[in-house]
Amino acid sequence: MTTVSSDQPHRIDPTGGCPHARNARLRAEGAVAAVVLPGDVQGMLVLGHEALKEFLGHSDVAKDARHFAALTEGRIPEGWPLRTFATVRGMTTADGEDHRRLRSLVSRAFTARRVEALRPRVEAMTDELLDGLAAAARDGDGVADLRTHFALPLPMGVICELFGVEEEFKDTLHHLSSEVVATNIEPARAVAANQEMVSVLAQVVAARVQEPGDDLTSALLAAHEADGDRLSREELIGTLMLFVVAGHETTLNLVTNAVRALCAHREQLALVRDGAASWADVVEETLRWDSPVSYFPFRYPTRDLTVDGTLIPKGMPVLAGYTGAGRDPAAHGPDADRFDVTRALPGRHLSLGHGAHYCLGAPLARLEATVALERLFTRFPALELAVPEEELPVNASFVGNSVVELPVRPGPDGHHG
Repeated sequence: MTTVSSDQPHRIDPTGGCPHARNARLRAEGAVAAVVLPGDVQGMLVLGHEALKEFLGHSDVAKDARHFAALTEGRIPEGWPLRTFATVRGMTTADGEDHRRLRSLVSRAFTARRVEALRPRVEAMTDELLDGLAAAARDGDGVADLRTHFALPLPMGVICELFGVEEEFKDTLHHLSSEVVATNIEPARAVAANQEMVSVLAQVVAARVQEPGDDLTSALLAAHEADGDRLSREELIGTLMLFVVAGHETTLNLVTNAVRALCAHREQLALVRDGAASWADVVEETLRWDSPVSYFPFRYPTRDLTVDGTLIPKGMPVLAGYTGAGRDPAAHGPDADRFDVTRALPGRHLSLGHGAHYCLGAPLARLEATVALERLFTRFPALELAVPEEELPVNASFVGNSVVELPVRPGPDGHHG
């Protein structure tokens, strides 16, 4: 039987908040929910594990905004906070041959060998940042914000190094990418953040044109030069924007969420210390249990589609509900709400996507997170949260899933006395 999701669509809160209770309520009604997006735009959310897997891999589901009915009909205003997700030019909004062309250009940078070659640099950056965290805690009566001093600068530093982005742009890019993923900002600010991001990345590209280096931007430019139709300037900037936003925001949230989970579940941390589980297991279970991305925009059915008995109309903008799928009892058992680093089938989650658009940066995110967590807890074995978990302010976005700050007490420094 085909049903259209309930008469009363769920209004998505643009200020984000913890998604898990909301997901449980929605999942109880079905794997697919009708939702109202900010600006009273109709949409749908797929949040059951099997339904999401089917939807992400479906051949009649597109990412190009020309399939977004309300947008092509002129019903989406210029300053709509989610407009960038639909209209940015690059891999995340390309389909078919276009998508394969863009992905093949960038995928060379993310081969297992190339990512593994980054390990020594990631380890060195991690150790430098841990020195900084220790210093910040000394200056702050034993308390420091782990997000500001550690979880944020690590992926941003790696991404900037990978793409040859100068130091002077790092802070600006972080600030702008937070604005780009915010879902509760004023239309004028959303437009301004996008324009400024494009302008900063155009400067990055210009610098690499003048002075090519051994970085991904230079490599993409070379491919662009070699064969003019390979990568337009707009696609190049769109690709950079995607990697700056996705490449640091997701790893930042992943590391933050893993630290919160381990601090709240000391017995799980003990299992890792005793060798009963690995740091890679911690990363996979965090990806499942508290996905760094909650509801990712957008995909559009190219025809009316029935998923798990619910009709998703052609041209409807659909959110991929990763936090919902991660705790779906139908896929992960009756204890899906429990954080358990020894869980069987640890990779059985969809938090890095599925199908043609599976996250290209997944090996890099996994490398950064495992190195970061292992070194953090080795150096600061007594690290704990400095405020109760429920008092941590959450992200003002239903796209990114994490907290805005993470005050911790690192405790005694295992390396320095």
